[in-house]
Amino acid sequence: MALAVRPRGRYIDCTVGEGGHTQAILESTSPAPSVLGLDLDEDSLATARRRLEKHLDNVTLVRGSYTDVERLAAAHNFTGADGILFDLGLSSAQLETPQRGFSFASEGPLDMRFDQAQAQTAHRLVNQATERDLADIIYRLGEEHRSRRIARAIVSARPIETTTRLAEVVAAALGGVRGRIHPATQTFQALRMAVNSELEAIGSGMEQAVRVVGGGGRIVVVSYHSLEDRLVKGFMRRESMNCLCGPDAPPCTCGHTATIRILTKKVIKPTEQETGENPRSRSAKLRVAEKL
Repeated sequence: MALAVRPRGRYIDCTVGEGGHTQAILESTSPAPSVLGLDLDEDSLATARRRLEKHLDNVTLVRGSYTDVERLAAAHNFTGADGILFDLGLSSAQLETPQRGFSFASEGPLDMRFDQAQAQTAHRLVNQATERDLADIIYRLGEEHRSRRIARAIVSARPIETTTRLAEVVAAALGGVRGRIHPATQTFQALRMAVNSELEAIGSGMEQAVRVVGGGGRIVVVSYHSLEDRLVKGFMRRESMNCLCGPDAPPCTCGHTATIRILTKKVIKPTEQETGENPRSRSAKLRVAEKL
C-alpha cells in the first residue's frame, strides 16, 4: 500500500467517501492503526459509519473539508500523522444518485454540491452566470475548446432545471451525440469543479498536508483528470526542491527548502485487472511523496 501503514500508526483519509480506503487502512496491519476520516457529504459519512461499525474504536469520522485539515488534525490529535490520503473526484454513490445532480444518465436537479449546506449550486451557475463566465469555466475546467458555443446555447435555453435538459442543450450545440463519450461530459465536469471550487481546495489541502504529516510520513494522492494531476505533480515537484529561483537566477534568494521527497518518479496508473474490476478507475493517477 502506498501509505506504508504502520501498526498503531495515525492516518488521515481526507476524502473518506463510503469508507473503502479507510477500511483497507484499518485492516492492513495489526495492531490496527487509527484513522481520521473527513468528508463534506453527510450521505457518504452515514454509509462509512455503517461500513466501519466494527472499527469505531480506531476511526474518527468528521464532517469537514481537507481545506481545513490542519485545524481538524489538531482538534483530533492527528498532527504529525504517519500518512495522509486524498482520493479526489466523485464516489459511485454520488454519481448514481439522481437527486445529487452529478450525472446526466438520469434526470435530476442541477445541484452538484459535495457540501449540501453551501449556497452555490450548478443551477445557480447555469441560470445566472454570464455567457462569458460560463464559457471561461467550461474552457478552463472542462478543457472544452467549444466552450463559447456551449455557453451561448445554455444562455439561449434558460431557464434550465434538470441534468438531462442541460445535457440535451450541450449535445445539440455540438451536433448531437456521437460515439461512446457524451458531448456534455466535459461541461458537467467543469460545472461540478466550479461549484465545489475543487482546484482551489486541492491546492489548500496539499499545502496543509505537508504541515500535518510527520517526518517519514506519506502523502498519497489519487486524481482522475489532467487538471488535478497537473496541480498535484507541480506541487510535489516544487516542495521537493531546495531552491525555486530557477537555473538562470543568481545565488538563491528565495530561501525555499525541500519538505518532501517524491517516491513516484512516474505517475502510477491502474493495471488492466484493476480497470477490468472497476472501469471507473481507468483514469486514476497515483502520486506519492514522503515528508522529510
